[in-house]
Amino acid sequence: MDERESLAAIYEWLPDAGDDAAVVGDLIFTVDMLHQQTDFPEGTTRYTAGWRAVGASLSDVAAMGAEATAAVAAYAAPEFDGDELHAFVRGARDVCELVDGRYVGGDLDTHDEFTVASAVVGRTEAPVYRSTAAVGDAVCVTGTLGRTGAAIRAFERGAHDRGNDLFRFEPRVAAGRALAPHASAMMDSSDGLARSLHQLAEASDCGFAVAWDRVPLDDAVFEEATTDADERECGLYTGEDFELVFTVPRDRLEAARTASPVPVTVVGEVTEEAVTIDGEPVPDRGYTHGD
Repeated sequence: MDERESLAAIYEWLPDAGDDAAVVGDLIFTVDMLHQQTDFPEGTTRYTAGWRAVGASLSDVAAMGAEATAAVAAYAAPEFDGDELHAFVRGARDVCELVDGRYVGGDLDTHDEFTVASAVVGRTEAPVYRSTAAVGDAVCVTGTLGRTGAAIRAFERGAHDRGNDLFRFEPRVAAGRALAPHASAMMDSSDGLARSLHQLAEASDCGFAVAWDRVPLDDAVFEEATTDADERECGLYTGEDFELVFTVPRDRLEAARTASPVPVTVVGEVTEEAVTIDGEPVPDRGYTHGD
């Protein structure tokens, strides 16, 4: 079984699973695991790793329209270096403080590969799910896409400072809370825009028609990508940008844009079936753990 088949099986066994985070009463729970080989390119600092690992879980809370309460992380490495450990904690603490949450600790263990498991608890009385998009709604994204793809290219060419800077994203907790009263469905873009659209389509039993020239690419994409195809790869498939992908009724669109603390871009609309860009089918492809 690959990752998606495994997740589908878990969703069948656990009815509370299946969205970006689990909802238990007014509490939101989520957990993520990141590895040296698949998530932290050579040159990634421990400060960036702490920020990014905990930020990934904060993004799940944001996608449910919840406030972030507290985060923990389990840190595993072949050996413990005091400076690296301190940098990791500072990164985790700083990203939490950025979204008015708290980093409250975790666990340590030895492992043959640097690995982080992070968990966040949040709170909301009105979570936003993936399964409630409606035909005719606008489909939107916050911020810009492709930042992580650009970061990976920067790391690959040895521009480690540039890569680390691009890797430290702002979890959209404030935007998620502001958009929650208006959005009909929402998730984060951790698996890439293309796969996110497919996941939303499956959950809501709908389709999406998106226009490529509406997709808001980050400026770094144009600086790091070498071809038009490379730009498309960054914007659609690389993933790990941790923006919000959401649907909103047309009569709530202006209110959503006004409420959001970050730019909101309409990239298309909800349709009855199929996921397309400029009328062409979009492959269900994106970030997968273990790739």
